[in-house]
Amino acid sequence: AGTGFIIHEDGLILTNDHVVSQSRSVEVQLASGEVYSGRVLAKDTYSDIACIRIEATGLHAIALGDSDRLEVGQIAVALGNPFGISRDGTPTVTVGIVSALHRILPLSANRQYRDAIQTDAAINPGNSGGALVDLEGRLIGINGAISSQTGANSGVGFAIPVNFVKRILPHLRAGRSTEPGFMGITVREIERA
Repeated sequence: AGTGFIIHEDGLILTNDHVVSQSRSVEVQLASGEVYSGRVLAKDTYSDIACIRIEATGLHAIALGDSDRLEVGQIAVALGNPFGISRDGTPTVTVGIVSALHRILPLSANRQYRDAIQTDAAINPGNSGGALVDLEGRLIGINGAISSQTGANSGVGFAIPVNFVKRILPHLRAGRSTEPGFMGITVREIERA
């Protein structure tokens, strides 16, 4: 179980790739309680973003903010389904601040957050893919990772900035999954002989 949010009224939903990895179809429950069958339209595995489509129209889409205008200390609100406790589709809401910007967070060999927003709003397993919003309800990031020794909230959560999402959204919407390019260069220090 994970979380997502409606990015366009025609049934387009964003979440984390790790929420739907290996899936072609998913079940989506809206906050209204309605349940839809969805399909994974496209994904960016390296950046941990996935796009899902459900057959619905006239949905209420989230407003997009501007993550380049964020400041450390401003209020951040995380929405999600921690530990899968919501059975009726209503999200859990937690509040914190933007703790830091431009964090680099390697998650695995094939996944990395390159410009993450750090927040102390409670993010737990199940919050992945949920919206991080400002006080106006505008999307500023996609909740995706925590840094914890126990696997639960430690006050150090990370979100993918919305401005990065805006750049790859046209590809995902068109059903084109993205793959990162690599140059194969390794850098290391050398000593004079």
